[in-house]
Amino acid sequence: MRIITVSREFGSGGRELGKRVADLLGYDYYDSEIISAIAQKSGLDPNFVETTLDNHGWQDFPVSFGGTMHSVAYMNASKIDLLIQQKKVIEGIAALGKDCVIIGRNADAILKDLKPFSIFVCADREAKIARCRARAREDEKLTDRELVRKMKEIDKARARTREFLTGSEWGKCASYHLTVNTGDWDMKALSSAVAAFAERYFESKA
Repeated sequence: MRIITVSREFGSGGRELGKRVADLLGYDYYDSEIISAIAQKSGLDPNFVETTLDNHGWQDFPVSFGGTMHSVAYMNASKIDLLIQQKKVIEGIAALGKDCVIIGRNADAILKDLKPFSIFVCADREAKIARCRARAREDEKLTDRELVRKMKEIDKARARTREFLTGSEWGKCASYHLTVNTGDWDMKALSSAVAAFAERYFESKA
């Protein structure tokens, strides 16, 4: 079984890269499917699950490095329950024994014993703004300043979640096998290169 995990900055194109790599390699792909599975198991609305897990209010909690019990005291119980469900869903995906790509959700840390190939995707601010604008709804009229603030809030929430769950630093290059800056790349060409890199990684571990 081969597992690729993709962590990413908001607006960097990590989802698109992960999907293209999965398609090239013939792997299963998991992204919103994780939220749907958590919602089904918990009996909650998928939008509520996603909003709770990705809540930008994480920065309001004084999280101690390594996720100590002191930190847990400040956590909303519903968030903790959903994080536990999320962990179980990701472990369940791995238990299927199929080659797959998993987007976000700290899957690289949750499945570390299975030695996934972990990728971190980033981009410069201008490239992320352009990508967000290209994919925005027609009624979404955010200024560049508002977009940048949104990016920072979401990325900070991801960093705090990872710190709480794993005690490791989100986005730190040493935590991943490959860090990719999508800014100057054609995504089709980049996905081919990343897929080839991943195959070499798994061959080296065989």
